[in-house]
Amino acid sequence: MAEAASPRRVVVVGGGFAGLFAARMLARAPVHVILLDRAEHHTFQPLLYQCATGILSEGKIAAPLRQLLSKHSNVDFVLAEVTGIDAEHRRLLARRPLGEQIEFAYDYLILAAGVRQSYFGHDEYAAFAPGMKTIEDAMKIRRRVFGAFEMAESAIDPAERARWLTFALVGAGPTGVELAGQIREVATKTLRKEYRNIKPEDARVMLFDGGSAPLAMFGPKLSALAARDLRGLGVELHMGSIVTGADLHGLQVKDQDGNLTRHEVGTILWTAGVQAPPLAQTVAKATGAEQDRAGRLQCGKDLSLPGHPEILVTGDMMSLDKLPGVAEVAMQTGLYAGRRVSHEAQGKSFDQPFKYRDLGSAAYISRGKAVVSAFGMNFGGFIGWWVWLFIHIGFLTGYRNRIGAIFSWWFAFTRDIRRERTFTIDDLPAAADAYSYIEKTPGSPGS
Repeated sequence: MAEAASPRRVVVVGGGFAGLFAARMLARAPVHVILLDRAEHHTFQPLLYQCATGILSEGKIAAPLRQLLSKHSNVDFVLAEVTGIDAEHRRLLARRPLGEQIEFAYDYLILAAGVRQSYFGHDEYAAFAPGMKTIEDAMKIRRRVFGAFEMAESAIDPAERARWLTFALVGAGPTGVELAGQIREVATKTLRKEYRNIKPEDARVMLFDGGSAPLAMFGPKLSALAARDLRGLGVELHMGSIVTGADLHGLQVKDQDGNLTRHEVGTILWTAGVQAPPLAQTVAKATGAEQDRAGRLQCGKDLSLPGHPEILVTGDMMSLDKLPGVAEVAMQTGLYAGRRVSHEAQGKSFDQPFKYRDLGSAAYISRGKAVVSAFGMNFGGFIGWWVWLFIHIGFLTGYRNRIGAIFSWWFAFTRDIRRERTFTIDDLPAAADAYSYIEKTPGSPGS
C-alpha cells in the first residue's frame, strides 16, 4: 500500500522550452519531478541574436529556472550534467559542477536536452567560428562583432582594416539571416557616428549557404522577400556556396561550378547545421534506439523510445516525422509528454498520438522588416515586422522580460540606441585577448 501511494518519480533532462513546459504540465500531477540542466536558467533562444548584437541584455532573454519553478512544490531543480543511463534499472547518472557523481532513479524519463552546433566533421572551426545556442555563445559573438570594429579603428594597414570590417556568416537559415541583418544595421545605424578612423557602414557582411536562397524553408515568396530586404541592407548573398576551409583570417568556399574562392575575413560566425548532444548517443547505446543523421533519437508517435515506454524524447533531441527544430515543436512536445505522464500517474489511459500544430515561423531582418508565416498567411516588410513583435512579446518567458524587451526595442527601433553592447577583452580563458586565439600560458599577460 505504501508503495502504491508514493508519487511517481519523473526526471526531466533539460530546462529549455520542452523541459520547462513538461515540468510545468506536471506541477499538479501525483509525481515528484526533478529537472536537471547544466545551466541554472531557461533561455529564449529565438532572441539570442539580439543579445549578441546589443539590443537585449542576457537578463531579458533568460530567467532562473528556480524562479520559474518556485510555485510548483513537487518540482525540484538540480544543476548537473547527465553522464550515463542504466535503462534496465531506470537510473540516471549525472555529474555535479565540481565533478561529484550522483544518481537519480526514475519511473519516467523525459529527454529535452536540445541540440548543439554542427560543423559537419570540422569541429576545429569552433575555435574561431562560434555558433549560437547558449547565452555564452551570444556573449562571445557580441565580443567578436563589436570587437572587430575596435580592431579596424586602430589598424594601420588598410588590408588589415578591411579584413576586420568583413563578416562572414555560414548558413542562411533564420539565425544566419537575422544575424546578417543585425550586423549591417549595427554598422549603418548604431555605430555610424562613433568612430574617427573608419566608416562602420563600409563593413561587408557576407552570407554563405549551399542552397539556392535564404530562408528556403519559409517558401519561395517569403524567401524572395528576405533576399530582397537583405540585399537592400547591403548583405552580400553567396548562395550555392559550400565552405571547404576556414582559419583565423578567412575562409575558402566552392561555388556551384566547383570554383574555389578565398575570402579574407575578420569574423566568421557559424549558423549552419545542428547535431544531437553526446547524451543522445549514450541513450541510444543503453536502449537500442536508432538515431537519424544528426544524431537525434527516433521515437514513436507517443514520443517514447521503442521498448521503453517510460522514456520520452522531446524538442530538438527528437526525430519524428521530419519536424523542424523550432521552439513551437519543443513547447508542444513538452506539453504532450507532461500530459501523458500526468494521466498515467493518475491511473488513466492515454493513447493519443502526438500531433503537431504548425503555428508558423518568423525571422527578423532589420527594423521595420521581417518575414512571417503564420495563421495560414504570409507577411513581409512592415506588417511582418509588427506580427513578429507581437509573437515574440507573447512567447517571452515572464512579464519582467516582456516589459524589459519592449523598452529596449523602443530605444533600438526609434533612436538607434543599443545599450547592451558591453564586452571585455578577457572573457574567455583560452584567448589571450578578445580577437586573437593564442592559448595562454601561466605567467603570460591576462592569464
